[in-house]
Amino acid sequence: MQVWDACSEAMIIFDKDNLEDMGYVVENNVIMSALTKQLDAVSDRVEVLYRSRAVGYTWPLTCHLSDTSPWVKIDLADGRRLETKLLIGADGQNSMVRKAAGIQNIHYQYDQSAVVATLHLSEATDNNVAWQRFLPSGPIALLPLSDTASSLVWSTSHEHASQLLSMDEESFVDTINSAFWSNLHHSDFIDTAGSVFRSAISLLMPSGTAARQLPPSIARVEPKSRAVFPLGMGHATEYVRHRIVLIGDAAHRVHPLAGQGVNMGFGDIACLTHHLSTAAFDGKDLGSIKHLLQFETERQRHNLSLMAAIDLLKRLYSTSVAPFVLLRTWGLQTTNALSPVKEQIMSFASK
Repeated sequence: MQVWDACSEAMIIFDKDNLEDMGYVVENNVIMSALTKQLDAVSDRVEVLYRSRAVGYTWPLTCHLSDTSPWVKIDLADGRRLETKLLIGADGQNSMVRKAAGIQNIHYQYDQSAVVATLHLSEATDNNVAWQRFLPSGPIALLPLSDTASSLVWSTSHEHASQLLSMDEESFVDTINSAFWSNLHHSDFIDTAGSVFRSAISLLMPSGTAARQLPPSIARVEPKSRAVFPLGMGHATEYVRHRIVLIGDAAHRVHPLAGQGVNMGFGDIACLTHHLSTAAFDGKDLGSIKHLLQFETERQRHNLSLMAAIDLLKRLYSTSVAPFVLLRTWGLQTTNALSPVKEQIMSFASK
């Protein structure tokens, strides 16, 4: 993975010399197909209700009375009613479970939208590097899909996003290539200061760092693959209530600049699975708030730290004011020279 600043020569490279494969880019339809196969394999134990919609929830009292149900009741649009010991809200940033449970969600909208598309490269390559460049208007990222195709995620202003969406293919491709290659935002002062600092680092750490690579050139865009969606940040004040737990975007929403949204959701699932498995092994009630709070504490500690770091990066790289550019240039150069720090960053992001 290579990340660099459009306002300077500063960059950071994560490569296999420092760690194993950092991660994988998997298309959503591939994930859904794999999940469907897994569900089919356990169809004798798991029933999937396709084309169903929940229209109402009835929550149990914390202290069970003899004349009340101890379970969560879910009313479906077709008139059926389900009962469960534990309701997991994994229904996205506009979670109906969260709203129905009265859990507050602190959120705000960024002044950006993300433009996504599937791109075809000018020539076949190993294409095993994720590229991200911080432009003053927002980060642009190119994520490998195959030897000839990559996925685009470009965070930019709402107006520019609309323009990108309406451009003809040739103009769109030219704009993407320019965003990755142009040095329009460079200044002699920042380049000189960055060069001097980089030389100083080389003297202190003569082992050096990985050589800079050049991003691939884009030839065309997959027809009808362009889309745009608004960006924001959000966090539920509580992940759990009695017999309720929120995971994924229902609990938290982040800027895509670090590509951590889905990873945070996977982390929620792994953590919740661990705590529920332990509770089941010990013969405890799966919906009990006691072990659900352990899940909440563990995940909030991780998610809030990561969300704060992502938000700080978004704000730090949203300006071209010289002092801030110089600060982040030196910070990025220093981090790139410290392999143990890079390993810690990747270790934390993968949890």
